[in-house]
Amino acid sequence: MPIRPAVPTPQSRGGAFTRRTLLAGAAAGAAVLPLAACSSPLAAGVAGAPLNPETLVFWNLFGGGDGVRMQTMEAGYAKQHGGPSSLQATTFAWGNPYYSKVTLATVGNKPPDVAIAHLTRAKPLWDGDLLDPITEDDLASVGLSASDFNQKAWTAQKTDGKNICIPLDTHPFVLFYNVDVCQKAGLIDADGKLKDLNGLENFEAALAAVAKVTGGTALNVANVSEVATPWRFFWTMYNQINGATPFISDGGAKLTVNEDAYTKVTDTTQKWVEAGWLNKGLDYATAQTLMFTGKAGFFMQGEWEISTAQSIKGLKFGMVPIPQLFDKPATQADSHTFILPRKDRTPEQRKAHMLFIKQMLEQSLTWAEGGHVPAYMPTFDSTQFKELTPQSNYASAAETAVFDDPAWYGGSGSTFENTVGAQLALVQQGSSSPAQALSAIKDQLSTYLNTPSPL
Repeated sequence: MPIRPAVPTPQSRGGAFTRRTLLAGAAAGAAVLPLAACSSPLAAGVAGAPLNPETLVFWNLFGGGDGVRMQTMEAGYAKQHGGPSSLQATTFAWGNPYYSKVTLATVGNKPPDVAIAHLTRAKPLWDGDLLDPITEDDLASVGLSASDFNQKAWTAQKTDGKNICIPLDTHPFVLFYNVDVCQKAGLIDADGKLKDLNGLENFEAALAAVAKVTGGTALNVANVSEVATPWRFFWTMYNQINGATPFISDGGAKLTVNEDAYTKVTDTTQKWVEAGWLNKGLDYATAQTLMFTGKAGFFMQGEWEISTAQSIKGLKFGMVPIPQLFDKPATQADSHTFILPRKDRTPEQRKAHMLFIKQMLEQSLTWAEGGHVPAYMPTFDSTQFKELTPQSNYASAAETAVFDDPAWYGGSGSTFENTVGAQLALVQQGSSSPAQALSAIKDQLSTYLNTPSPL
């Protein structure tokens, strides 16, 4: 079936002709790519193929356990709206490939009705004039208001005084612990909970105690063929230091990292490695497996690994927020959010798209089972969530969340994360000094610092 590309219409909050207009040409050019079916969301999004106007089109990037739970929530929505034909949901590859598809579809004037975006990736989409703002009237039309959401995430999404997305969750970096190992190390209290580990001296004493039990490392943080985890580890500790500045600012045009705070964190990292408390080099799977099997007491990772831990027969584990080691609590985090890609919508369509978001939010307890902290306060405050453990034990981390700095090349799964995380991994591995790593970061980011956003 021949596919006719949509003719893009220049739109912008700025002038009539922008980099977005140039991208529209790329979207039209994408029509020459082979597409599986003219009725698929990808075909419609990139090349302008027709879709049933009664079908709501939703794109996301969730695989694994998250994907299964999202499908359950999608089925819950479809059941309320006449069955599977009411919703066309498509999952794409995580990270930059997904955001490229959303961008191309939107500049090609055939985006999905609703899509998922990390909060940190929604900002560059907004800057590229690719999102519709969500007004107070939009919220009210389906019985929502700003007060229904975690205020840390809600405040973080506001850009240029507008609501650019609706948070579904907060997913923080957390501390997993092996109960049996920590019990032997004297770190479990009479109530069966992990003792207070706040304070650098206190935490290091705990690391030493656990290392004596394991005969090896106390804490595992993945850093081989892994860049996101070293970044999350660093960004958590860095933001606990008074005087910590944005790593990058002015939309990613300036490098403004506080080098004293950077050095404090990276020196601490190397100190722990040299003491044998922190692994020198482990990939993602091995880092968590060693904690699950009692060869380490602690493991730092995103809370989504709760599903993996729960699948290990006989494993007794717990999860808590990352302890405050320096001056103030802080936790690296991001949020999955719902976005409205820019498109023409009738008032009825706009309300229908908002209703989809509302009815997905109402299923946030299903989403929380996978570890994510609900951003929708009616779920967060519910008895059901408070009784959900260990999720409710680390839920307070959502209140100390620190999001990545906004930049067109930044956010979860981004070029910035890949670049900086790779150098921080080398510091932990002992292959690079903190000063050498920072010099490499400056050199490798220079191209992006000096390049205007292509959106």
